[in-house]
Amino acid sequence: MDEDWPTHGWPAAAYGQEKAYVERALDVFERDHSGIRVVRLRPGFVFKREAATEQRRLFGGPFLPNALIRRGLIPVVPDHPLLRLQAVHAADVGQAYRLAVTRQVTGAFNIAADPVIDPRTLADLLDARLVRVPAALLRGALAAAWRMRLVPTAPDLLDMVLRVPLMDTTRARAELGWTPEHTAVDAVRELLEGIRTGADADTPPLAAETSGPARTREFSTGVGKRP
Repeated sequence: MDEDWPTHGWPAAAYGQEKAYVERALDVFERDHSGIRVVRLRPGFVFKREAATEQRRLFGGPFLPNALIRRGLIPVVPDHPLLRLQAVHAADVGQAYRLAVTRQVTGAFNIAADPVIDPRTLADLLDARLVRVPAALLRGALAAAWRMRLVPTAPDLLDMVLRVPLMDTTRARAELGWTPEHTAVDAVRELLEGIRTGADADTPPLAAETSGPARTREFSTGVGKRP
């Protein structure tokens, strides 16, 4: 879908609500400040090696062993036709922001690299076997793990992912002049390698020390909450 796709988000997921709120806030700003150039970037999932600890904290939780994230150790990947996402490397998103500032463009731009990350692509990265799983079973398993506080990812987020349309990035390439240097597979591979090695960066959201020794702050503040 191109940039004209409705931006109401999936109302049951907080993440979708937040994105929709920002869109509405920008609508009001554009209406009240017609003389100011407004550019909206709508990226897919943004990954890089240094974000690995934060991504593991947000989506995997404290019980996920870093060493498990390597080829051959994860035996299966759930397969569902709507279980796919678009990814982009953080460096390429940075370039998109640079172009948005320096070029006289306005409006929204979808930002994502190719290819779409589907279960087959992820299974190839992990050298895992695909197992077809109905959406209801996927959601039920995630909901159970969420209620038991084993993972920080709420089932509402899965509901949103299964409903997110695939973005057409033609406008970003043609009008913004944006061309990613990394493929989506590169970005995901870098993230997975970063999780395996415990990569982080010297800023609290990304730093491993924020989790505390043996991830104690993640446990003490509650799985899924800000440590």
